[in-house]
Amino acid sequence: MTELLSLIKERRSVRDFEARDIPEETLMKILEAVRWSPSWANTQCWEVVVVKDHTRKERLRESLPPGNPASRALVEAPVVFALCGKLERAGYYKGQKTTKFGDWFMFDLGIATQSLSLAAHSLGLGSVVVGLFDHDRAGKALALPAGIELVALIPLGYPARITPAPKRRAVTEFSHRESF
Repeated sequence: MTELLSLIKERRSVRDFEARDIPEETLMKILEAVRWSPSWANTQCWEVVVVKDHTRKERLRESLPPGNPASRALVEAPVVFALCGKLERAGYYKGQKTTKFGDWFMFDLGIATQSLSLAAHSLGLGSVVVGLFDHDRAGKALALPAGIELVALIPLGYPARITPAPKRRAVTEFSHRESF
């Protein structure tokens, strides 16, 4: 537990990367972490597009609003993972919604994103999860088919700089016992 908790505590959002490639073997280890992420009824509703092409990364950057702090990271990172979800799988049974919240893909993609980020950190890589962008425009840049929704863009690389941890709420500020 100590090692996992250390990874969770030490992982940071990284937006400045060294100009060096990530070995394919390392990328496969990160994708393996996604593979073993838990999901609703084991639906494994994620799809991951691995982007290395500079022109395609530039098209993805164009989907970000002006001033987004991840703009530079999106094109300078050696790799960008585009995490996507298959619609109407997670949270569905026999084609019908089975949860109060409907499609459960965002929950499953959140777990997969955490797995990816922690695996990358454990391998000496940095990442930042980007969620503020024009999803439809970025989806077109990736040629996503119908029924697949782009959820997050994750630039990934060797950190050029690590920022200190932001202030966190104390456990007593967010935890409740027996009732709210």
